[in-house]
Amino acid sequence: MSEQTIKLSSNKKNNWVLGLTGGIGCGKTAVSDMFEELDITIVDADIIARQVVEPKSCGLNAIITHFGNTLLLSDGTLNRSALRERIFTNDADKQWLNNLLHPLIRKKIVADLNAANSAYVVLVAPLLFENGLDKYCNRTLLIDVPKNVQVERTLKRDNVSLEQVNSIIATQMSRENKRKKADDILNNDRDLALVKLSLRSLHTRYMQLALKNAS
Repeated sequence: MSEQTIKLSSNKKNNWVLGLTGGIGCGKTAVSDMFEELDITIVDADIIARQVVEPKSCGLNAIITHFGNTLLLSDGTLNRSALRERIFTNDADKQWLNNLLHPLIRKKIVADLNAANSAYVVLVAPLLFENGLDKYCNRTLLIDVPKNVQVERTLKRDNVSLEQVNSIIATQMSRENKRKKADDILNNDRDLALVKLSLRSLHTRYMQLALKNAS
């Protein structure tokens, strides 16, 4: 896929993009929901990653051709846990899967960013910096919590082992490096009402930046 095919539209007035990121358990969904309440369009990379492997999609067809029908559930959907197990200890299979899915995900992300009709658009991506998606963003916002809070929230939410949580955190960019790269940081380790107040202040600023960008 050429860079030209995934370039953000330059003739739109409202293509100012905020990249929203944060480690596992930081509360990205809660914050993106707040943006939605303010009538801002959300483009979620995790949701798109599921869409590109829906039944009858070219992504799922390629996966089944490569790995076999054993990765299909009875309803025809992808058995994600079986796929994760398959690639966990096989770097070649993992690389093949990344080479298949990353261009599909990126193309859909850019299409959805270009289709957005709100004053600006938020791109939510846990691996925003790691996967270079920040190049599509005018500004980036890190949802930040201490590691112990990440662990506690993820254990409670996902019913997984401490070892699994620590393994996931280890594969993501460190909190320190994310803090260095982000333009803005929102502390999500406090009362939700205070988080909303801070977010509304940021929203006002982003509206101004988007308006300036469109002029």
